Amino acid sequence: MRKYCTEFIGTFFLVLTIGSTGIAAGPGVIPPLAIGAILMVMIYAGGHISGAHYNPAVSLGVFVRGRLATADVAPYWVAQLLGGVAAAATVLFLKTAPPEAPFVARPAAGFAAELLFTFALVYVVLNTATARATSGNSYFGMAIGFTVLAGAFAVGDVSGGAFNPAVAIGASIMGMLPWNMLWLYLAADLLGGAAAGVVFKSLNQDDL
Repeated sequence: MRKYCTEFIGTFFLVLTIGSTGIAAGPGVIPPLAIGAILMVMIYAGGHISGAHYNPAVSLGVFVRGRLATADVAPYWVAQLLGGVAAAATVLFLKTAPPEAPFVARPAAGFAAELLFTFALVYVVLNTATARATSGNSYFGMAIGFTVLAGAFAVGDVSGGAFNPAVAIGASIMGMLPWNMLWLYLAADLLGGAAAGVVFKSLNQDDL
């Protein structure tokens, strides 16, 4: 149970930070910096308990890679999605300003951006947090947080920079992303996570 509680807490604070500062498509450098920072510190806080996925796409990639039990996939996803929903509700309670218009991505470009940088995120997770060669390193949280930071700067204005189905659902609840585009984030992010797991396995046959 503590694994699932850890996933809930980490996802909650990730989505809370996104809702409080703005999605990556927002103006300025603060949202990407804040989002990358909170992800990094929450990974350090919970990595030794749950692996600190905080993202259904990461959990899927870790499952495909062979480091997450089948019985844990659904509970991880539920904990992450509940964390995102709870954070969205908290932001709506705390914020009194009227919501800005949601960010609307161009479907083809947005799908490609989400897929590519979710792949990059999960690929970094697998190589820094699950690989035998990097076991015990002290930089995995920074590497993962900086991947999200880089993705937010690179394609935040293309897709919104979710790279995470729980983030996409939370952002939709908060009015930051349109509900009719949710399919794009769910499909692209889960596909990117699964692809990263397949690529990791193909490149690391001695670490399965």
